[in-house]
Amino acid sequence: MDTIFALASAPGKAGVAVVRVSGPACATALARFGVSIPEGGRGLRRLMYGEDAVDEALLLHFASGASFTGEEVVELHLHGSPAIVARVLSILEEIDGVRLSEPGEFTRRAFDNGRLDLAQVEGLADLIEAETEAQRKQALRVLSGELGKQADHWRGRLTRVLALFTAGIDFADEEIPDSVTDGISDDLSLVIKGLEAELAKGRAAEAIRNGFEVAIVGPPNAGKSTLLNRLAGRDAAITSDVAGTTRDVIEVRMDLGGLPVTFLDTAGLRETQDAVEAIGVARARERAEQADMRIFLTDGAGLDMKPLPGDLVLQAKVDLHPEADRGVSGLTGRGVDALVSELTTTLTERVGDGGLAIRHRHRDAMRRAIGYLGEAREALVEQGDDVIAAELVMDSVRALDSLVGRVDVEAILGDIFSTFCIGK
Repeated sequence: MDTIFALASAPGKAGVAVVRVSGPACATALARFGVSIPEGGRGLRRLMYGEDAVDEALLLHFASGASFTGEEVVELHLHGSPAIVARVLSILEEIDGVRLSEPGEFTRRAFDNGRLDLAQVEGLADLIEAETEAQRKQALRVLSGELGKQADHWRGRLTRVLALFTAGIDFADEEIPDSVTDGISDDLSLVIKGLEAELAKGRAAEAIRNGFEVAIVGPPNAGKSTLLNRLAGRDAAITSDVAGTTRDVIEVRMDLGGLPVTFLDTAGLRETQDAVEAIGVARARERAEQADMRIFLTDGAGLDMKPLPGDLVLQAKVDLHPEADRGVSGLTGRGVDALVSELTTTLTERVGDGGLAIRHRHRDAMRRAIGYLGEAREALVEQGDDVIAAELVMDSVRALDSLVGRVDVEAILGDIFSTFCIGK
Protein backbone atom coordinates (compact mmCIF):
# COMPACT_ATOMS: atom_id res chain seq x y z
CA MET A 1 0.00 0.00 0.00
CA ASP A 2 1.20 3.50 -0.82
CA THR A 3 2.23 5.89 1.90
CA ILE A 4 0.24 9.12 1.61
CA PHE A 5 0.92 12.66 2.75
CA ALA A 6 -0.84 16.02 2.76
CA LEU A 7 -1.02 19.37 4.48
CA ALA A 8 -3.37 18.69 7.41
CA SER A 9 -3.72 22.30 8.55
CA ALA A 10 -5.30 25.20 6.69
CA PRO A 11 -3.31 26.54 3.72
CA GLY A 12 -1.76 29.99 3.87
CA LYS A 13 0.43 31.82 6.36
CA ALA A 14 0.12 30.67 9.97
CA GLY A 15 2.15 30.14 13.09
CA VAL A 16 2.31 26.40 12.50
CA ALA A 17 1.64 24.15 9.50
CA VAL A 18 1.11 20.40 9.91
CA VAL A 19 2.06 17.86 7.24
CA ARG A 20 0.73 14.37 7.90
CA VAL A 21 2.30 11.17 6.51
CA SER A 22 0.53 7.80 6.84
CA GLY A 23 1.66 4.37 5.73
CA PRO A 24 4.55 1.89 5.83
CA ALA A 25 7.17 4.32 4.45
CA CYS A 26 7.05 6.87 7.28
CA ALA A 27 10.65 6.14 8.27
CA THR A 28 11.74 6.43 4.63
CA ALA A 29 9.99 9.78 4.34
CA LEU A 30 11.80 11.16 7.40
CA ALA A 31 15.12 9.75 6.21
CA ARG A 32 14.84 11.96 3.12
CA PHE A 33 15.15 14.92 5.51
CA GLY A 34 18.12 13.36 7.31
CA VAL A 35 16.17 12.42 10.45
CA SER A 36 14.67 9.26 11.95
CA ILE A 37 11.59 8.31 13.95
CA PRO A 38 11.95 10.19 17.27
CA GLU A 39 12.30 8.10 20.41
CA GLY A 40 9.37 8.52 22.75
CA GLY A 41 7.10 9.56 19.90
CA ARG A 42 8.19 13.18 19.53
CA GLY A 43 11.20 15.37 19.11
CA LEU A 44 12.55 18.63 17.68
CA ARG A 45 14.63 18.12 14.57
CA ARG A 46 16.36 20.18 11.89
CA LEU A 47 15.09 19.02 8.52
CA MET A 48 17.79 18.89 5.85
CA TYR A 49 17.70 18.16 2.14
CA GLY A 50 21.26 17.38 1.24
CA GLU A 51 23.21 20.43 2.41
CA ASP A 52 20.11 22.62 2.40
CA ALA A 53 18.36 23.35 5.71
CA VAL A 54 14.58 23.17 5.18
CA ASP A 55 13.14 23.99 8.62
CA GLU A 56 13.22 23.35 12.35
CA ALA A 57 10.28 21.03 13.02
CA LEU A 58 8.49 19.17 15.78
CA LEU A 59 8.04 15.53 14.78
CA LEU A 60 5.23 13.39 16.22
CA HIS A 61 5.14 9.63 15.68
CA PHE A 62 2.08 7.39 16.06
CA ALA A 63 2.59 3.64 15.93
CA SER A 64 0.43 1.42 13.74
CA GLY A 65 -2.87 0.78 15.51
CA ALA A 66 -2.55 3.91 17.65
CA SER A 67 -3.14 6.57 15.02
CA PHE A 68 -6.17 8.17 13.38
CA THR A 69 -5.77 6.04 10.23
CA GLY A 70 -4.76 2.86 12.06
CA GLU A 71 -1.44 2.91 10.19
CA GLU A 72 1.96 4.22 11.20
CA VAL A 73 1.72 8.02 11.06
CA VAL A 74 4.25 10.84 11.28
CA GLU A 75 3.31 14.51 11.60
CA LEU A 76 5.74 17.29 10.77
CA HIS A 77 4.84 20.49 12.64
CA LEU A 78 6.53 23.19 10.59
CA HIS A 79 6.74 26.95 10.72
CA GLY A 80 3.65 28.09 8.84
CA SER A 81 5.34 29.63 5.82
CA PRO A 82 3.83 28.68 2.45
CA ALA A 83 7.39 28.42 1.09
CA ILE A 84 8.39 25.90 3.77
CA VAL A 85 5.24 23.84 3.24
CA ALA A 86 5.70 23.81 -0.54
CA ARG A 87 9.33 22.70 -0.15
CA VAL A 88 8.47 19.86 2.24
CA LEU A 89 5.62 18.62 0.03
CA SER A 90 7.81 18.69 -3.09
CA ILE A 91 10.52 16.66 -1.35
CA LEU A 92 7.99 14.06 -0.18
CA GLU A 93 6.66 13.75 -3.73
CA GLU A 94 10.09 12.61 -4.93
CA ILE A 95 10.03 9.45 -2.79
CA ASP A 96 9.02 6.18 -4.46
CA GLY A 97 5.86 4.73 -2.92
CA VAL A 98 4.93 8.03 -1.30
CA ARG A 99 2.26 10.22 -2.88
CA LEU A 100 -0.11 13.09 -2.19
CA SER A 101 -3.38 11.85 -0.71
CA GLU A 102 -6.74 11.96 -2.43
CA PRO A 103 -9.54 13.99 -0.78
CA GLY A 104 -10.70 12.13 2.34
CA GLU A 105 -8.13 9.36 1.94
CA PHE A 106 -6.83 9.57 5.52
CA THR A 107 -10.40 9.15 6.77
CA ARG A 108 -11.05 6.35 4.27
CA ARG A 109 -8.08 4.46 5.68
CA ALA A 110 -9.42 5.02 9.21
CA PHE A 111 -12.71 3.47 8.04
CA ASP A 112 -11.04 0.56 6.23
CA ASN A 113 -8.90 -0.18 9.30
CA GLY A 114 -11.86 -0.16 11.67
CA ARG A 115 -10.91 3.05 13.47
CA LEU A 116 -14.22 4.69 12.48
CA ASP A 117 -17.56 3.29 11.35
CA LEU A 118 -19.41 4.99 8.51
CA ALA A 119 -21.67 7.00 10.81
CA GLN A 120 -18.58 8.29 12.63
CA VAL A 121 -17.06 9.31 9.30
CA GLU A 122 -20.20 11.33 8.58
CA GLY A 123 -20.05 12.80 12.08
CA LEU A 124 -16.47 13.89 11.44
CA ALA A 125 -17.50 15.59 8.19
CA ASP A 126 -20.29 17.41 10.00
CA LEU A 127 -17.98 18.42 12.85
CA ILE A 128 -15.56 20.01 10.40
CA GLU A 129 -18.46 21.92 8.81
CA ALA A 130 -20.10 22.88 12.14
CA GLU A 131 -20.82 26.61 12.43
CA THR A 132 -22.89 26.69 15.63
CA GLU A 133 -22.71 25.18 19.11
CA ALA A 134 -25.69 22.89 18.49
CA GLN A 135 -24.11 21.56 15.29
CA ARG A 136 -20.81 20.98 17.10
CA LYS A 137 -22.45 19.03 19.92
CA GLN A 138 -24.56 16.91 17.60
CA ALA A 139 -21.69 16.06 15.26
CA LEU A 140 -19.44 15.20 18.20
CA ARG A 141 -22.04 12.76 19.54
CA VAL A 142 -22.11 10.94 16.20
CA LEU A 143 -18.31 11.04 15.86
CA SER A 144 -17.94 9.57 19.35
CA GLY A 145 -19.80 6.48 18.14
CA GLU A 146 -23.18 6.90 19.86
CA LEU A 147 -25.16 5.98 16.75
CA GLY A 148 -23.01 2.91 16.16
CA LYS A 149 -23.43 1.83 19.80
CA GLN A 150 -27.20 2.22 19.54
CA ALA A 151 -27.24 0.21 16.31
CA ASP A 152 -25.16 -2.50 18.00
CA HIS A 153 -27.66 -2.57 20.89
CA TRP A 154 -30.56 -3.15 18.50
CA ARG A 155 -28.48 -5.67 16.56
CA GLY A 156 -27.69 -7.56 19.77
CA ARG A 157 -31.39 -8.00 20.56
CA LEU A 158 -32.08 -9.20 17.03
CA THR A 159 -29.15 -11.63 17.20
CA ARG A 160 -30.75 -13.13 20.30
CA VAL A 161 -34.02 -13.43 18.39
CA LEU A 162 -32.23 -15.18 15.52
CA ALA A 163 -30.66 -17.62 17.97
CA LEU A 164 -34.12 -18.54 19.29
CA PHE A 165 -35.43 -18.90 15.73
CA THR A 166 -32.48 -21.13 14.81
CA ALA A 167 -33.14 -23.36 17.79
CA GLY A 168 -36.78 -23.72 16.73
CA ILE A 169 -35.92 -24.41 13.09
CA ASP A 170 -33.22 -26.97 13.97
CA PHE A 171 -35.68 -28.86 16.16
CA ALA A 172 -38.68 -28.45 13.90
CA ASP A 173 -40.34 -31.62 15.21
CA GLU A 174 -40.95 -29.87 18.49
CA GLU A 175 -43.16 -26.80 18.69
CA ILE A 176 -41.60 -23.64 20.03
CA PRO A 177 -43.24 -22.94 23.39
CA ASP A 178 -45.65 -20.02 23.49
CA SER A 179 -43.43 -18.34 26.08
CA VAL A 180 -40.54 -18.30 23.59
CA THR A 181 -42.76 -16.97 20.80
CA ASP A 182 -44.04 -14.25 23.12
CA GLY A 183 -40.47 -13.39 24.10
CA ILE A 184 -39.43 -13.08 20.47
CA SER A 185 -42.43 -10.87 19.72
CA ASP A 186 -41.60 -8.68 22.71
CA ASP A 187 -37.98 -8.30 21.57
CA LEU A 188 -39.12 -7.34 18.08
CA SER A 189 -41.54 -4.79 19.53
CA LEU A 190 -38.83 -3.28 21.73
CA VAL A 191 -36.46 -2.81 18.79
CA ILE A 192 -39.25 -1.34 16.65
CA LYS A 193 -40.13 1.06 19.46
CA GLY A 194 -36.50 2.13 19.84
CA LEU A 195 -36.08 2.70 16.11
CA GLU A 196 -39.33 4.67 15.89
CA ALA A 197 -38.28 6.85 18.83
CA GLU A 198 -34.99 7.67 17.12
CA LEU A 199 -36.76 8.38 13.85
CA ALA A 200 -39.13 10.76 15.61
CA LYS A 201 -36.11 12.88 16.56
CA GLY A 202 -34.83 12.83 12.99
CA ARG A 203 -36.51 16.06 11.85
CA ALA A 204 -34.92 17.99 14.70
CA ALA A 205 -31.55 16.36 14.06
CA GLU A 206 -31.76 17.33 10.39
CA ALA A 207 -32.73 20.89 11.35
CA ILE A 208 -29.65 21.20 13.56
CA ARG A 209 -27.43 19.93 10.77
CA ASN A 210 -28.96 21.92 7.91
CA GLY A 211 -30.40 24.83 9.88
CA PHE A 212 -33.88 26.27 10.40
CA GLU A 213 -35.58 28.61 7.96
CA VAL A 214 -37.66 31.46 9.42
CA ALA A 215 -39.67 33.52 6.92
CA ILE A 216 -40.60 37.14 7.60
CA VAL A 217 -44.05 37.58 6.06
CA GLY A 218 -46.43 40.50 5.69
CA PRO A 219 -47.91 43.10 3.36
CA PRO A 220 -45.77 45.59 1.42
CA ASN A 221 -44.09 48.29 3.53
CA ALA A 222 -44.63 46.37 6.78
CA GLY A 223 -40.95 46.76 7.70
CA LYS A 224 -39.84 43.24 6.79
CA SER A 225 -36.55 44.27 5.16
CA THR A 226 -35.82 46.76 7.94
CA LEU A 227 -36.35 44.00 10.51
CA LEU A 228 -34.06 41.65 8.58
CA ASN A 229 -31.34 44.31 8.53
CA ARG A 230 -31.75 44.87 12.27
CA LEU A 231 -31.45 41.14 12.96
CA ALA A 232 -28.43 40.80 10.66
CA GLY A 233 -26.72 43.92 12.00
CA ARG A 234 -26.06 45.10 8.46
CA ASP A 235 -27.84 46.28 5.31
CA ALA A 236 -28.66 42.87 3.87
CA ALA A 237 -31.82 44.07 2.12
CA ILE A 238 -32.73 47.29 0.30
CA THR A 239 -35.33 49.32 2.16
CA SER A 240 -37.63 51.90 0.61
CA ASP A 241 -40.96 53.61 1.15
CA VAL A 242 -41.97 52.36 -2.30
CA ALA A 243 -44.21 49.31 -1.98
CA GLY A 244 -42.97 46.18 -3.75
CA THR A 245 -39.23 46.94 -3.44
CA THR A 246 -38.41 43.38 -2.34
CA ARG A 247 -39.07 40.90 -5.14
CA ASP A 248 -36.56 38.09 -4.70
CA VAL A 249 -36.29 36.15 -1.45
CA ILE A 250 -33.29 37.47 0.50
CA GLU A 251 -31.55 35.01 2.84
CA VAL A 252 -29.41 35.83 5.88
CA ARG A 253 -27.86 32.99 7.88
CA MET A 254 -27.27 33.58 11.59
CA ASP A 255 -26.31 31.79 14.79
CA LEU A 256 -29.31 32.07 17.11
CA GLY A 257 -28.58 30.69 20.55
CA GLY A 258 -26.26 28.09 19.06
CA LEU A 259 -28.76 27.08 16.36
CA PRO A 260 -28.19 27.75 12.64
CA VAL A 261 -31.08 29.91 11.40
CA THR A 262 -31.66 31.38 7.95
CA PHE A 263 -34.02 34.36 7.92
CA LEU A 264 -35.98 34.90 4.71
CA ASP A 265 -37.07 38.40 3.69
CA THR A 266 -39.98 37.90 1.31
CA ALA A 267 -41.95 40.09 -1.07
CA GLY A 268 -44.98 41.84 0.39
CA LEU A 269 -48.10 39.73 0.03
CA ARG A 270 -50.77 41.47 -2.03
CA GLU A 271 -52.69 41.28 -5.27
CA THR A 272 -50.72 43.03 -8.02
CA GLN A 273 -50.96 43.65 -11.74
CA ASP A 274 -47.17 43.96 -12.05
CA ALA A 275 -46.01 40.69 -13.65
CA VAL A 276 -42.54 40.78 -12.05
CA GLU A 277 -43.89 41.61 -8.60
CA ALA A 278 -46.48 38.83 -8.98
CA ILE A 279 -43.67 36.33 -9.52
CA GLY A 280 -41.98 37.62 -6.36
CA VAL A 281 -45.21 37.28 -4.37
CA ALA A 282 -45.68 33.70 -5.61
CA ARG A 283 -42.12 32.83 -4.61
CA ALA A 284 -42.65 34.49 -1.24
CA ARG A 285 -45.71 32.34 -0.54
CA GLU A 286 -43.91 29.17 -1.60
CA ARG A 287 -40.81 29.79 0.53
CA ALA A 288 -42.88 30.92 3.50
CA GLU A 289 -44.96 27.75 3.35
CA GLN A 290 -41.81 25.61 3.19
CA ALA A 291 -40.09 27.44 6.08
CA ASP A 292 -39.85 25.88 9.53
CA MET A 293 -41.42 28.97 11.11
CA ARG A 294 -42.94 32.29 10.06
CA ILE A 295 -42.92 35.78 11.59
CA PHE A 296 -46.05 37.61 10.45
CA LEU A 297 -45.83 41.40 10.53
CA THR A 298 -49.36 42.76 10.43
CA ASP A 299 -50.57 46.30 9.88
CA GLY A 300 -54.03 45.52 11.21
CA ALA A 301 -55.54 44.78 7.81
CA GLY A 302 -55.48 41.02 8.26
CA LEU A 303 -53.18 38.31 6.92
CA ASP A 304 -53.03 36.83 3.43
CA MET A 305 -51.67 33.56 4.83
CA LYS A 306 -52.92 31.52 7.75
CA PRO A 307 -50.40 31.22 10.61
CA LEU A 308 -49.54 27.71 11.72
CA PRO A 309 -49.05 26.62 15.35
CA GLY A 310 -45.73 28.01 16.55
CA ASP A 311 -45.69 30.96 14.12
CA LEU A 312 -45.39 34.49 15.54
CA VAL A 313 -47.86 37.27 14.71
CA LEU A 314 -46.58 40.75 15.58
CA GLN A 315 -47.69 44.32 15.09
CA ALA A 316 -45.53 45.82 12.34
CA LYS A 317 -43.74 49.15 12.95
CA VAL A 318 -44.65 49.08 16.62
CA ASP A 319 -42.86 52.41 17.08
CA LEU A 320 -45.89 53.96 15.36
CA HIS A 321 -48.32 51.96 17.52
CA PRO A 322 -47.24 52.44 21.15
CA GLU A 323 -50.54 50.93 22.34
CA ALA A 324 -49.66 47.52 20.86
CA ASP A 325 -48.76 44.84 23.40
CA ARG A 326 -46.96 42.58 20.96
CA GLY A 327 -44.99 44.09 18.14
CA VAL A 328 -41.58 44.84 16.67
CA SER A 329 -39.80 47.70 14.95
CA GLY A 330 -36.72 47.11 12.87
CA LEU A 331 -36.22 50.88 12.68
CA THR A 332 -35.97 51.59 16.42
CA GLY A 333 -35.22 48.09 17.66
CA ARG A 334 -38.26 47.97 19.92
CA GLY A 335 -39.33 44.38 20.49
CA VAL A 336 -36.35 42.90 18.64
CA ASP A 337 -34.67 41.45 21.74
CA ALA A 338 -37.96 39.90 22.83
CA LEU A 339 -38.44 38.48 19.33
CA VAL A 340 -34.97 36.92 19.27
CA SER A 341 -35.52 35.46 22.75
CA GLU A 342 -38.87 33.95 21.77
CA LEU A 343 -37.47 32.56 18.52
CA THR A 344 -34.53 30.99 20.35
CA THR A 345 -36.79 29.42 22.96
CA THR A 346 -39.24 28.08 20.38
CA LEU A 347 -36.58 26.57 18.13
CA THR A 348 -34.65 25.12 21.07
CA GLU A 349 -37.82 23.41 22.29
CA ARG A 350 -38.39 22.00 18.82
CA VAL A 351 -34.90 20.56 18.79
CA GLY A 352 -35.07 19.00 22.25
CA ASP A 353 -32.91 15.89 22.12
CA GLY A 354 -32.00 16.18 18.46
CA GLY A 355 -31.24 12.51 18.13
CA LEU A 356 -28.49 10.82 16.16
CA ALA A 357 -30.08 10.09 12.77
CA ILE A 358 -28.69 13.25 11.22
CA ARG A 359 -28.71 12.14 7.59
CA HIS A 360 -31.35 10.83 5.22
CA ARG A 361 -29.28 7.65 4.79
CA HIS A 362 -29.52 6.92 8.53
CA ARG A 363 -33.29 7.38 8.60
CA ASP A 364 -33.77 5.30 5.45
CA ALA A 365 -31.87 2.38 7.02
CA MET A 366 -33.99 2.66 10.17
CA ARG A 367 -37.25 2.74 8.19
CA ARG A 368 -36.21 -0.38 6.29
CA ALA A 369 -35.34 -2.13 9.55
CA ILE A 370 -38.72 -1.20 11.05
CA GLY A 371 -40.54 -2.46 7.96
CA TYR A 372 -38.77 -5.83 8.03
CA LEU A 373 -39.38 -6.26 11.77
CA GLY A 374 -43.07 -5.44 11.43
CA GLU A 375 -43.41 -8.09 8.73
CA ALA A 376 -41.42 -10.56 10.85
CA ARG A 377 -43.70 -10.03 13.84
CA GLU A 378 -46.76 -10.55 11.64
CA ALA A 379 -45.30 -13.72 10.12
CA LEU A 380 -44.55 -15.10 13.58
CA VAL A 381 -47.67 -14.12 15.50
CA GLU A 382 -50.37 -14.31 12.84
CA GLN A 383 -49.00 -16.95 10.48
CA GLY A 384 -46.79 -18.99 12.81
CA ASP A 385 -44.07 -19.06 10.13
CA ASP A 386 -40.80 -18.80 12.03
CA VAL A 387 -38.71 -19.48 8.89
CA ILE A 388 -40.04 -16.42 7.05
CA ALA A 389 -39.88 -14.40 10.27
CA ALA A 390 -36.21 -15.33 10.74
CA GLU A 391 -35.37 -14.25 7.17
CA LEU A 392 -37.08 -10.90 7.73
CA VAL A 393 -35.21 -10.35 10.99
CA MET A 394 -31.97 -11.06 9.13
CA ASP A 395 -32.96 -8.43 6.55
CA SER A 396 -33.44 -5.98 9.41
CA VAL A 397 -29.98 -6.80 10.77
CA ARG A 398 -28.51 -6.07 7.34
CA ALA A 399 -30.30 -2.72 7.28
CA LEU A 400 -28.75 -1.84 10.65
CA ASP A 401 -25.35 -3.01 9.43
CA SER A 402 -25.63 -0.64 6.47
CA LEU A 403 -26.25 2.17 8.95
CA VAL A 404 -22.68 1.90 10.25
CA GLY A 405 -21.11 0.72 6.99
CA ARG A 406 -20.72 -3.02 7.53
CA VAL A 407 -22.59 -4.00 4.35
CA ASP A 408 -24.07 -2.59 1.13
CA VAL A 409 -22.39 0.82 1.28
CA GLU A 410 -19.60 0.63 -1.31
CA ALA A 411 -21.64 2.65 -3.81
CA ILE A 412 -21.88 5.66 -1.49
CA LEU A 413 -18.38 5.65 0.00
CA GLY A 414 -16.90 7.73 -2.82
CA ASP A 415 -19.50 10.44 -2.35
CA ILE A 416 -18.95 10.59 1.40
CA PHE A 417 -15.14 10.69 1.37
CA SER A 418 -15.00 13.18 -1.49
CA THR A 419 -16.54 15.80 0.82
CA PHE A 420 -13.33 15.87 2.89
CA CYS A 421 -10.32 18.02 2.08
CA ILE A 422 -7.08 16.41 0.89
CA GLY A 423 -5.48 16.58 4.36
CA LYS A 424 -8.33 14.69 6.02
